[in-house]
Amino acid sequence: MNYDGLMLPVRYEKPRTEGMTILIDNGVPLNYFKDTIMSAASFIDFVKFGWGTSLVSGHLLEKINCLKDANVDFFFGGTLFEKFVSQGRVDDYYEYCRRFGCQYVEISNGTLPLSNYEKSLFISQFAREFTVLSEVGSKDSDKSMKEDPKMWLDYIQEDLESGAFKVITEARESGTSGICDENGKIRTDMIDVIIHSGLDTKSLIFEAPNKKMQTYFISELGSNVNLANIPFSDALALETLRLGLRSDTFFIGGPIN
Repeated sequence: MNYDGLMLPVRYEKPRTEGMTILIDNGVPLNYFKDTIMSAASFIDFVKFGWGTSLVSGHLLEKINCLKDANVDFFFGGTLFEKFVSQGRVDDYYEYCRRFGCQYVEISNGTLPLSNYEKSLFISQFAREFTVLSEVGSKDSDKSMKEDPKMWLDYIQEDLESGAFKVITEARESGTSGICDENGKIRTDMIDVIIHSGLDTKSLIFEAPNKKMQTYFISELGSNVNLANIPFSDALALETLRLGLRSDTFFIGGPIN
């Protein structure tokens, strides 16, 4: 990418395992979807079809074909996996993912009362055929606030040991649960425990649906932190945050070209 001689943080080329950007499709119109992907494909690593939107989308195949043409990977939201599990239809979920040529699946327990041990068994099973992205944290903000940071760390390590490629830290698309409180305030105590645990943060993906959260993680962990639940409207804006081209991260340190 030509930055006209500016000294900017190094950004890895795709395919990459660091500095990944995961957009969330909450049902955006087809043309908007295509325009965004074609305009910013080099900055987008995945699109997650949020919760169960893939079941009701009238243009799912067209969107998936657009992603394949642009070399952008995709997966379905973990809540959809949980819905299939809740009805005892895990085999049907396998077939659903196979039907659309999924290479990645998200395994979570953010809504369903599924223990992390039970979730880890699903991770091991799905990892035999798919690359698994697991998710840690509850979508219920009250429940989230009762979860100890050390417990999260244990869950993350258990997921990785079970075969997860990356572990996603829950924040919801609203930024009001998991690593945030119900008012959207980032739980820095939780993040500090994870960051200073000795765990390789490259194995983590932090949900950051708004600029405040994106700025926080970039400032704490650098331009190549993995971020998810990024709105389609932020595809290019996030990249400028990563590169220190916005006031919020203007003085970001780290490697430069």
